[in-house]
Amino acid sequence: MAPNTVVIIGGGIAGLCAAIAARRLGVDAHVLESAPRALRGGNARHARNFRIAHETPVWHTPDVYSAAEFLAELEKTGCPDEGFARGLVEDSAGVAEWLMGCGVLLQAPDVGVLPYSRRTAFLLGGGKAMVNALYGAAARLGVSFDYESEAVGLTEVLGGWEAEVTTGAMKKRIFARAVVVASGGPGGDPDWRKQHIGEGVLLRGARSSNGRLMQLLAERGCKTLGDPSSCHMVAVDARGPEDDGGIVTRITAIPHGLVVDRHGRRVELAGASPKKSHYAQWGARIAACDGGVAFLILDAHGFAKTLPAALAPIRADRLDALAGKLGLDGAALAESAPLGAPPFFAFPMRAGLTFVHYGLAADADMRLCREGNTSLFGAGMIVAPNFFTRGYMAGLGLTLSAVTGRRAGEAAARHVLN
Repeated sequence: MAPNTVVIIGGGIAGLCAAIAARRLGVDAHVLESAPRALRGGNARHARNFRIAHETPVWHTPDVYSAAEFLAELEKTGCPDEGFARGLVEDSAGVAEWLMGCGVLLQAPDVGVLPYSRRTAFLLGGGKAMVNALYGAAARLGVSFDYESEAVGLTEVLGGWEAEVTTGAMKKRIFARAVVVASGGPGGDPDWRKQHIGEGVLLRGARSSNGRLMQLLAERGCKTLGDPSSCHMVAVDARGPEDDGGIVTRITAIPHGLVVDRHGRRVELAGASPKKSHYAQWGARIAACDGGVAFLILDAHGFAKTLPAALAPIRADRLDALAGKLGLDGAALAESAPLGAPPFFAFPMRAGLTFVHYGLAADADMRLCREGNTSLFGAGMIVAPNFFTRGYMAGLGLTLSAVTGRRAGEAAARHVLN
């Protein structure tokens, strides 16, 4: 590596924004992406929109979403520092223009099947298209990449950091004057998930965003924030993949039917709402069911109201036949499910983890809080608890990653140049 190198660990939107920002200030930038090239981009591959403040209508996001309104909504998610919240909201106003300057295309409000949002801008082609555009912009600037390369250790040495990197069976060490850690929160590690969240919880995002480096840094003195047992989970199809299911496995039809557990007993949720965010309310409740599994049962009338799903429902003409297909007690299901006309349909459900409200503390430049640290930075979901510690808002993760990635990349570059 060149002596004026910033190493970025993680090739999602946070890492890419950090690399582009650092390179534009004139330093060498090298990205370590633990996923193979075909799966590069981390959780950003599944994204579709990002939240931005705008005081006047813009072509891609009509109407107005003021900074004051954004800030008020963000404060409800438990932001531990008002200064961090204000900074995120202010910086969000420039995210769309910055991404478009990197070749990312946005979707006009009259395109597509989703209703427009005054709070968020939609990506044309989705997260994968955005990821590819950012990789292209970074490559044109001279950013270099190593795929299938996971940083498994970081050691502070004279003048910077030495990263221990594994690529398959090979190991190497890379020196950098400054490091940006953008490798994701801990939810992607199945052992950590089992210990802190529970068994049977699926991962909606990328397995490569495993947070193991974050845990190592915490053990070596980096200050942590948040609660490792607090997370954002939603109802997903239990037949989906163990990880990387993204948004398409989400179950959205719960208000049109009823939920039962693996014994056929009805599952209630206090304060359940038919709003479009209901699936987030159900994630933790499903995780608490016996075996971490539940079933959405629909009659013909309820099923007619559902949106298309990635996986076809399980169907039967009689309720007892449906119970047999699901492995449920037919009598218990009949007692719990006062449904209407056949045929009947079912979706087996588990909780799908989006992210954990736990990470590393940082200052305004995204420098990680550690005694004596001057050149170790964080970006993306690894620093998310500096901005919110409960709940979620649509599009917030992408905005947070873009903002913190730029900040960290610029601060790392300034450190190298000084």
